[in-house]
Amino acid sequence: KQSVTKQWYQRRVRANNLRISYWCQCTAVTMFKLTKTSAQMCTRNLRTTAGLFQRVPMSKFDPETDVRENFAMLQKNVDVVKSRLRRPLTLSEKIVYGHLDEPETADIARGESYLRLRPDRVAMQDATAQMAMLQFVASGIPRVAVPSTIHCDHLIEAQLGGDKDLKRAKDINSEVYNFLSTAGAKYGAGFWKPGSGIIHQIILENYAYPGIMLIGTDSHTVNGGGLGGVFVGVGGADAVDVMAGIPWELKCPKVIGVHLTGEISAWTSPKDVILKVADILTVKGGTGAIVEYFGSGVHSLSCTGMGTICNMGAEIGATTSIFPYNERMARYLHATDRGEIAKIADNYKHLLASDEGAEYDEVIEINLSELKPLINGPFTPDLCTPVSEIGARAEQEGWPTEVKVGLIGSCTNSSYEDMTRSSSIARQAQSKGIKFKSLFTITPGSEQIRATIERDGIDQPLRDIGGLVLANACGPCIGQWDRQDIPKNEKNTIVTSYNRNFTGRNDANPNTHGFVASPEIATALALAGTLKFNPETD
Repeated sequence: KQSVTKQWYQRRVRANNLRISYWCQCTAVTMFKLTKTSAQMCTRNLRTTAGLFQRVPMSKFDPETDVRENFAMLQKNVDVVKSRLRRPLTLSEKIVYGHLDEPETADIARGESYLRLRPDRVAMQDATAQMAMLQFVASGIPRVAVPSTIHCDHLIEAQLGGDKDLKRAKDINSEVYNFLSTAGAKYGAGFWKPGSGIIHQIILENYAYPGIMLIGTDSHTVNGGGLGGVFVGVGGADAVDVMAGIPWELKCPKVIGVHLTGEISAWTSPKDVILKVADILTVKGGTGAIVEYFGSGVHSLSCTGMGTICNMGAEIGATTSIFPYNERMARYLHATDRGEIAKIADNYKHLLASDEGAEYDEVIEINLSELKPLINGPFTPDLCTPVSEIGARAEQEGWPTEVKVGLIGSCTNSSYEDMTRSSSIARQAQSKGIKFKSLFTITPGSEQIRATIERDGIDQPLRDIGGLVLANACGPCIGQWDRQDIPKNEKNTIVTSYNRNFTGRNDANPNTHGFVASPEIATALALAGTLKFNPETD
């Protein structure tokens, strides 16, 4: 405990020194201006300088934090590492090495050495948070050393619909929820109650920002890379270490570059980018590496679209995935009431993109203008087929062509953008008197998304043609699905906008052929009720 306290004290001293240095610089600038300008200019400059001293918290829920301190530390550490390595750095290297515990002496060798890192925050979902919080309680430490949050999204089973399923989950899991909420209150961890949403969507909306390093006790924590940070899924023990103020160890990752050119259009979506990458790298190709996207094609992707791509990086075994900071991320930060963070990020753009001449261990080229809508599966997320060819391939392979259920949402594709694209298709079908031939479910990513699509009438067209809105939770994506439409073990096909489709993943039926696609493709195939339908031409 003394060791942890000492490490915490040393870290605060470093942060305070940076803050003092920042104040001195601002004061020096102000004094220079005082000697050179009129009284009217003096007043204006003093007001401007006073504004600089206001905190810019990591989120509205962490008022005691200051993003400027984090960026100052990131800059300091990157400068130290650059002076040692004497070479250009990739974006992911800047953020990872910028969080080194001891950058002056750390052994840095891609794919070989082990790094001791200081993440900025921790996030836990309710299934893994139970043991993590019990271990933290046992440590005797009075409060978490870094901002931490607990999210209740894994224990809600999809059965009858949002409100009914949520009420049932609160009753069944009341003891778990009570423990997590009270433990969080006592030890300083934020608590997001059941129904608030899926952990990764909530992080994107509230806590993620460019340059941050966050670890989470769920493999799809990597979703946050869509907002320009390093987000890594870990086990509960790693989370406890960081909450206790102990450095986190990570094998120095290799870096795979994905060069994007062109623009997506028509039925092609961001989901198709990661489906193509999975096809190229397979489920093992990203192991031990960070996948870093760059190139002119990045600018045709929305922030939540980039999150979708990073999310499924887990399916190729990648440590995490990341995009460089750009205007799409800035717009998302402003839209989610974090405009001040965007302004700071604008001043640190040099840290939020790779250096010119930075080298990757491998580079993949993808022309978005040539990319077609894809569908991956069954039984593995790297078996890739163009949507235009899936019907013929299914007949050839003996896969069921009738689509029993279409499911959209999950942490991969549950943003406002995803819902509007599917709703647009539903509205067109409704105007022709067409309803879903398959069962169809919709899972909003968060209460904010659910309330917003309800306010804007986005969900109604989907409901009107037979869709069922589930609770804001993981649900069928992780197997929390009380499926009743077919007998157990019956051979069948489902199409989802989820991330994983391994045997039995969604409904515990080893004969369910799960296919992964974009929300709009899943919607179109559920309307047709068959894999033989090609929405580009039919």
